[in-house]
Amino acid sequence: MDIELSEISSFIQSIPPFDSLPKPALARLIRELSINYVRKGETLPPNGINEPRLYIVRKGALSCLTNDNELISRLGEGDLCTEFCKQSLQTASNNQQKTPRQVKTDEDCLIYSLDCEVLRELGEKYPSISDYFNYNSAQRLKQKMSKVNEEAIISSSLMNTSVSNFYHSPVAGIDASQSIQQAAIQMTEQGYSCLVVLDNSKSIGIVTDKDIRRRCVAQGLPISASICEIMTRNMSTIDIKSNAYDALMAMTAKHIHHLPVTKQGKVVGMVTVTDLMNNEGQNAVNFSSIIHKAKSLADLKEISDLLPKLQIRLAKLGASADHVGKSISAITMAFTKRLIEMAEEKYGQSPVPYAWLAAGSQARQEQLAHSDQDNGIIICDSMKPYDDAWFENLAHFVCDGLADCGFIYCPGDIMATNPKWRQPVKVWQKYFDGWVDAPTPKALLNSSVFFDLETICGDASLLNAVRTNLLKKTKRNSLFIAHLSKNALGLRPPLGFFRDFVLKQNGKHKDTLDLKHNGIAPIVDLARIYALSQGISAVNTIERIKQAAGSAAISKSSAENLIDAYEFLGILRVKHQANKLMLGLEPDNYLPPKELSKLEREHLKDAFKVIKTLQDSRQTSL
Repeated sequence: MDIELSEISSFIQSIPPFDSLPKPALARLIRELSINYVRKGETLPPNGINEPRLYIVRKGALSCLTNDNELISRLGEGDLCTEFCKQSLQTASNNQQKTPRQVKTDEDCLIYSLDCEVLRELGEKYPSISDYFNYNSAQRLKQKMSKVNEEAIISSSLMNTSVSNFYHSPVAGIDASQSIQQAAIQMTEQGYSCLVVLDNSKSIGIVTDKDIRRRCVAQGLPISASICEIMTRNMSTIDIKSNAYDALMAMTAKHIHHLPVTKQGKVVGMVTVTDLMNNEGQNAVNFSSIIHKAKSLADLKEISDLLPKLQIRLAKLGASADHVGKSISAITMAFTKRLIEMAEEKYGQSPVPYAWLAAGSQARQEQLAHSDQDNGIIICDSMKPYDDAWFENLAHFVCDGLADCGFIYCPGDIMATNPKWRQPVKVWQKYFDGWVDAPTPKALLNSSVFFDLETICGDASLLNAVRTNLLKKTKRNSLFIAHLSKNALGLRPPLGFFRDFVLKQNGKHKDTLDLKHNGIAPIVDLARIYALSQGISAVNTIERIKQAAGSAAISKSSAENLIDAYEFLGILRVKHQANKLMLGLEPDNYLPPKELSKLEREHLKDAFKVIKTLQDSRQTSL
């Protein structure tokens, strides 16, 4: 894609409703675009265009007038002129407003146009397009405000925080007389990713490391050229009195990552997307607070609908997979706790102490939006047989409530509603002892689930006592570790003999990679083995690897490599699922490699190689 086409693509996909289109549809739209230059004072349609077309203002301004020369609206950069497309785009009920006799240019204009028939075809395939044009301005405003209210929950921490809490000062500046090379040297020496360009101490622009790559290196511009050649003039700024949410929205809307902060018109600092992203962890706190105030299951269900939106937001901000997993897991925990509180309000207090346990990804704090449930209950040994009726009611209330909130029932029935996973301490201890002492295939399968347990609510000492005894046994039981390792090594990275990807050959997910089972799960399994063999009580995968680093299980350098591979795979998974959610599809773990850039594919191969190397090392030690 050449530079001009790339700029057109970036521009179009930033404009509603085209920002909701998948890449193939967007590409088709851009291929169909015509570019028109219209002089000031001329009218639309331009000379030579007879068919009805949608006009998109790229540069300049238009005025829409009635036949009485009454101004209806004025359009600027990024606005859509639908006046010549109304019959094909809008329903009769929405076509009652005044129709202008003319659309004229208020200044010289660069305009993109699209055949209305093409737009209608896109609308038939993608309802978000037809909905946008079928809704009148009031309906669209209502829809927008609904989204704003949702965003207020998701981003309330930023809404209530001043941008002054985030910006860095002083700002790194460079004189306008300096060269591109001198700017690059200064960025490297000072550790900055952007510089404000100064002329007689006055800010006249901004240059980023991305500008050097895109506007200098990619264009073959000599590094001796002036920094003014590649800087962004008329740079966007934000006043120090604004809140952090305004800064985030400004950067998102303009596709920039650095925003100078001004005080009385003078640049005093710089805020970045990374600065704001690091604060997004507060979202879990905001959600948890709202969940705690929920009065009914209906309230909880309404809040749970926002979880996918949070995952999308975090993915767009470039949050790490670890950050996303911990945020989502904390929110799932809040849902569970509130349901337990509601159950206790309904059934009364528990007859004996207990703890509600999460297993699997939630226990590891690696959950994504609306995963399936894995849970159980551990009860004090003082319980009597008739006490189980209370715990059965609790289990059904909570598990059914979680299912209503989008956390589907476990396909393997690993839930507290199953009496087997609703037992006193002594029974749980017997389970673990049996799995370690007699590692049958079924025992090893249970180990992969229940050796990742965490207390969500209740008496944590009940699980801690069992875990302490378990780790004493696994640390000295090399036979169990060997069986667990052999079982775990069955999941191999999808790399072929020549280091190309081995893709699924048929079925619904043909020509895809299973990121979870062939990439992430093998690392989770390795981390679990390291923890159990070294008596490490941590459950989170990254924490397990960090604590095992430098032990007999794994070297420090290998641990660092494995964490890098885990994070990269996790980021791909989070982004892939976010893309699915944005299209209104069910998120999954099946990634077509063709969706990745060449560089991303190479990084993915590197991640798989790290996993394979450590699996081979484990295999050799058996």
